[in-house]
Amino acid sequence: MVAKISEILRELPEGIAATDARDMIRRAYEMAERAHAGQGRKSGEPYIIHPLSVAHILAELNLEPAVIAAGLLHDVLEDSDISRDELRAEFGEEVLVLVEGVTKLERVERRAESDLARERSIHESESLRKLLMAMANDDIRVIFIKLADRIHNMRTLEYLSPESQIRMARETLQIFAPLANRLGIWVWKAELEDLSFRYLNAKTYFELADLLATRSELRQARVQRHVEMMRRALAEAGIHAEVKGRPKHIFSIYHKMRRKSVPFVRIYDVEGLRVIVDSEPECYQVLGVVHHLWKPVPGEFDDYIAHPKSNGYQSLHTAVIGEDGSSLEIQIRTHEMEYFAEYGYAAHWRYKERGVRVNPQLMDQISAIRESVQELTQDAKDARSFVDSMRLDVFQDRVFAFTPKGKVIDLPIGATPLDFAYYVHTEVGHGCRGARVNGRWTNLDYLLQTGDQVEIITGRKGGPSRDWLNEELGFVKTNRARQKIRHWFRRQGREKNIARGQEMLEKILKRLSLSMEFTEVAKLFRRRFNTLEEFLAALGMGDLSSDAVVNRLEQRVRELEDEEDVWPEEETIPPAPEIETTGINIRGTGGLLTHLAQCCNPLPGEDIIGYITRGRGVTIHRRDCSNVLNMPQIDQDRLIEVTWGAEERTFAVQVMVTAYDRSSLVHDITGIVADREINMASLSTGKRDRYNILPIYMTLEIPDLKTLTRILAKIEQLPNVIEAKRNV
Repeated sequence: MVAKISEILRELPEGIAATDARDMIRRAYEMAERAHAGQGRKSGEPYIIHPLSVAHILAELNLEPAVIAAGLLHDVLEDSDISRDELRAEFGEEVLVLVEGVTKLERVERRAESDLARERSIHESESLRKLLMAMANDDIRVIFIKLADRIHNMRTLEYLSPESQIRMARETLQIFAPLANRLGIWVWKAELEDLSFRYLNAKTYFELADLLATRSELRQARVQRHVEMMRRALAEAGIHAEVKGRPKHIFSIYHKMRRKSVPFVRIYDVEGLRVIVDSEPECYQVLGVVHHLWKPVPGEFDDYIAHPKSNGYQSLHTAVIGEDGSSLEIQIRTHEMEYFAEYGYAAHWRYKERGVRVNPQLMDQISAIRESVQELTQDAKDARSFVDSMRLDVFQDRVFAFTPKGKVIDLPIGATPLDFAYYVHTEVGHGCRGARVNGRWTNLDYLLQTGDQVEIITGRKGGPSRDWLNEELGFVKTNRARQKIRHWFRRQGREKNIARGQEMLEKILKRLSLSMEFTEVAKLFRRRFNTLEEFLAALGMGDLSSDAVVNRLEQRVRELEDEEDVWPEEETIPPAPEIETTGINIRGTGGLLTHLAQCCNPLPGEDIIGYITRGRGVTIHRRDCSNVLNMPQIDQDRLIEVTWGAEERTFAVQVMVTAYDRSSLVHDITGIVADREINMASLSTGKRDRYNILPIYMTLEIPDLKTLTRILAKIEQLPNVIEAKRNV
């Protein structure tokens, strides 16, 4: 439905809907109509429909007239001959600043549209960087206008090409919806997520929509019965409350199905109630009534009043079994919590006009976001790394931990005590020597949980460990902490970084049993580094991760598949037990049965060759397997080219750990493997030598080389372990 200017005026809050405010919005509409005269949209509609719709979306949030006027005018500086001076003279400095803020963002976005696909992602990242920087440096109301602009563009996405639809939907789901969520504007977040989901996964979207629509009248009647039961129970308890059904949000249903690995029928908030009361104590009284009325579902209670979400959201959530055996979720909150749950930070302006207290939790979070943006802007090397950091550090789901004095520290899920330390203060992070969580000593790679109390133990001397930057070891999750550590090492001597890089590269090659010269590996990164020393220094200081090196080595191994090999004439391949496998593409042979040879245990990404084995299909060997290299000429005709397929599976890899024997050594090693949900097919130990050194042999079923290197690196961190490597 197309909004009209009269509808926008009706949306204005009563307290600020004065004659001069209405007059300013009317004049803004008239100027926008003149400026966009003769212009059209992809849908064929007059262009004025777009700014009208943006202004209506802003008015629905009860934002002040200056923001609504800027929404009407947000494209005039870019798309017409109206000047800055004319805009200032007509509407004042406030409206001009808001319009200019949106215009700066859109110029970059439009430039991205005209660039080649190869360069587009760079400009998109720059656009998003500017958008996020506006939160730190400009009037944050620019973000409201930009979000409203994105909502209307997503509502009319059907008129764009499929490529543009996917690009915009992905960008919206990764940046704009999480941004609305961090600002606490639930109504915008929900719509942006659903609109994005519709284009990114249309099949699942419409399947869920059909499931929600199925027998909708019956479900509505059931919800209404629960509403009436709830109202009667609250009246008997003397509690005055508003009770209503909850809205359905398709993407949240899908997300919860995936997160909990449960089918549609097990999602408790498909049907639900919302109870709104006057005070916080009444919320807990209502909770008691609910649990007396219906049986609660174990593990489905959340208290977001005592522990608000990062965007300031507060509410009690509980899931119960209704009278007919159906599941429903009930949310309990005050009227103020309800308003902030819907409109978040945007509610600040409405309450500011009325002199009402603004949610302090939400204001603290906005300050934290601004601080994160400013820090990442200083530390990020380019726009793309900046946006990647924001996605990891700001827009991921959150965990809330506490300092010993009770201050809440907001971190992304997966954060560790080291991330916590660097969030408190850079020097606290640099000096971190240990951590106590809930009064107990814990490892620095411990994954923090909401409610944990964290005490950081610091030392006066020294600095961060280079191991903290090793992604295989998992000491830090946030880019904020990683960049602080890298900055510290950049100040250290170049020779130390080169030596550390040599040590790290030697470990990587040794763990994977790869015989490559350092110069060969450095050439794989020649676009980034001109010399071996530059490459090693970057690896040593953490600018280049060990994961990146492993990934490039895997790519190089795959590239070698197309290169010619010389096959010496020797004895035939001896028969060996084989492991049946899938996920391998056989060129020109059809769907033959394939096996992995146990003599060399090839892994995904390694250069492989197939050998046609009579009666057993095709046996897959590493191309440098000694049995293949020593094959006589007569058998080479049975060799065929093979490539790794895209299907995921695990592969058996033999690993050898060398360590000084001690109590619980094997238990600690198997614990690391189990923690990463890797299956251990076999384990045996050799004979201790006179120095008490014990060899341990394991067969692990792993998906790729990266997983293997992380497990081996973690095992090497154990006390008494000398070395952990692939046994070839």
